[in-house]
Amino acid sequence: MRYLLAKKSHNAVNVISVISIAGVAVATMAIVVVLSVFNGFHDLAAGHLSKIDPQLMVVPAQGKTFASADSLATALESLPEVSHAMPSLTERGLLMTDSEQMPVIFKGIDFDKYPDIGAIEELLVDGVFASSGITDSVPAMEVAVGPAVKLRMRPTVYPVARLYVPRRVGRINPANPAASYRGMDFAVSGVFQVNQPEYDGEYLLIPLDRARELLDYSSSEASAIEIALQPDADESRAGAAVQEFLGDGFLVRTRLQQQEEAFRMISVEKWVTFLMMVFILAIASFNIISTLSLLVIEKRDNMLTLRSLGAQPGMLRGIFVAEGWLITAVGGLAGTIAGVILALLQEHFGFIKLSGDPSALTIDTYPVHVEATDVLLVAAAVLILGAIIGQISRIFTRNI
Repeated sequence: MRYLLAKKSHNAVNVISVISIAGVAVATMAIVVVLSVFNGFHDLAAGHLSKIDPQLMVVPAQGKTFASADSLATALESLPEVSHAMPSLTERGLLMTDSEQMPVIFKGIDFDKYPDIGAIEELLVDGVFASSGITDSVPAMEVAVGPAVKLRMRPTVYPVARLYVPRRVGRINPANPAASYRGMDFAVSGVFQVNQPEYDGEYLLIPLDRARELLDYSSSEASAIEIALQPDADESRAGAAVQEFLGDGFLVRTRLQQQEEAFRMISVEKWVTFLMMVFILAIASFNIISTLSLLVIEKRDNMLTLRSLGAQPGMLRGIFVAEGWLITAVGGLAGTIAGVILALLQEHFGFIKLSGDPSALTIDTYPVHVEATDVLLVAAAVLILGAIIGQISRIFTRNI
C-alpha cells in the first residue's frame, strides 16, 4: 500500500501509475454500462411481448398439431390457476391483394376469447377488433402494420385480400400449379402494432374455424393452447401445475420461452460483447506491467536494504505481485462505481437519447437496467486479470 500511494522520486512513474489505473477504470466502467444497456433492451423486449403473447402456451411435444384441443382447453380452465384457455392454429401463407403479395404468418384464434388472452385491443392503431366475422360470408382479419402498409390495406367490410396456403390433402396436378393451393377471402377489421419486428412485419389474426377450414384440419385440431392465468397466480408455478396436468405429451412455455430465439440472440450478443470488452480491459491492464517494471527500478535500493535485513526473494517478489493486483483492483473498483452510477443516472433520468424520429420510436432514451450479477462478474474479471498481471510482474524481480 505504501508503494501504491507514496510519491515516487521520478515523476514519470507517478504519471504512468495514474494512466494505468485510469485505463483499467475506463474499461471497467464501459463493461458495466454496456451490460446494463443489454439488460435494458432485454426488459424492453419482454415488456412488449407480454402484450400479445399468452402467459402460458401449450404445444405438442411431438408433431405440429394435436386433436381434441377444444375439450383440452375446457379441461385446463378447471385448474385453479387458469383463468381462460383457447386453442390456436398458426401457419405460414401467402397474402395477396389486387396488386401486391407477401408471405405472412397467420394465427387462427377464437375472436370471442382472445381479448382475455392477449391485450390486442390496446395494440390497435386503426379499426376495431371484431368479435366475429365482418358478415356471415366475409371473415374478419386483424393485420399487423407491416402487411397493412405494404399491401395498402385499411379496415373495410368488403373482401380486400386473399390468403393462400398449400393443399395438405388430395392429389396435386402438376399441369395446374394453381390447384395446389387453397385460398380464402378476408376483410380487414383492424390494424395492430406490437413494436416487435417478428409481429409487425408479417403477422395476421383470423378466426380459428376459418384457419382449420383453410388448412384442411378437423374441427378439434390446433397447434397450441393459449392460457391466461388468474391475477394472483405465479407464472412458473402455474406452468408446473399445467405441465403436471397434461403429462409428457405436451410442453408448457412461458412468455420468455415462447420467444426463446429472440432472447437467446440478445443474450449471445451481450456475452460476446462482454468477452470483447474484457479483451480491451486486458490490453488496458498490461499498462500496469510497465508501471511495475519502473517501480522495480525505483525501489531497487529498498529491496537491497530488505535483503540485507534478511528478507527472502519470495517475500520481495510478493510485494510487487500484490502491487500489480492492487493497481488493477483500485482501477476496477473506481470503474465499477463510476459505471453503476452512470447506468443508474441513465435508468432514472434518461439523459442519453436514442437517435431517430421520436414519433416512430416507442422510447426516446437508451433503456438501462443494472443487475448485481453483472457487477459481480465484472469485478471477478478485474480481480482475475489483476492476479495474472501480478504473476507476470515476477519476471522483473527474478534477479532479486
